[in-house]
Amino acid sequence: MPVLAGQLRHRVTIEKYNAGARDDDGFVLPAAWVEHGKLWAKITPLSSRDLMRAQAEQSEVTARMLVRYNTEIDTTMRVIWKGRTFAIASEGLDDNEDGMTYTTFNLSQGVEVHRD
Repeated sequence: MPVLAGQLRHRVTIEKYNAGARDDDGFVLPAAWVEHGKLWAKITPLSSRDLMRAQAEQSEVTARMLVRYNTEIDTTMRVIWKGRTFAIASEGLDDNEDGMTYTTFNLSQGVEVHRD
């Protein structure tokens, strides 16, 4: 079943960690999370049954994020949605139609992500 554009109704912010980045004058910037971009997504929290199954498999996945096909997002980034922070727990999974329409990411919450 195809996803309609109207289902991508959640505005999310993708952030990346900038350790070692330099400003225009060549000075090292303090390590911090910076905005990579904002995009429309469909965030689906896992159901209770799926959460129990994930815990049994010792997985930390708590939600899924569906976005238009995107190859720039990876597991070193994080997602901010409704004031909550999610780590990206999996590489993007392409859709079943043609593999280039939508990408799904598994998200985990409650795990502090440090990038040093």
